[in-house]
Amino acid sequence: MMRAVIHPLSDQPLVVDIEEMPTASDVSLVCFNVRTIDGKRPKFVDRQDSTFVFPLLSVRFIEVYSTAEGAGEEAAAETEPEELEIDEEFLRRVREA
Repeated sequence: MMRAVIHPLSDQPLVVDIEEMPTASDVSLVCFNVRTIDGKRPKFVDRQDSTFVFPLLSVRFIEVYSTAEGAGEEAAAETEPEELEIDEEFLRRVREA
């Protein structure tokens, strides 16, 4: 499973799980676990465990995450920058400006 974000033509983006990358010859996108960006269930979803088929004519573009399912949170934690040191000289110049 891969995590993706579907950007419909006239609606808010949806986070979904897909089994494979869509190809140029596909006319629809089959996905699972549809939710909004903030993780909530969209109003049009009756059962979260359903399979959803979105026609690609109604999709502006699709973002596919490069991390595998389950590794997203771990990868995000690993890529967070280390705590930055405060440059006192820079802060002094900003205060004086």
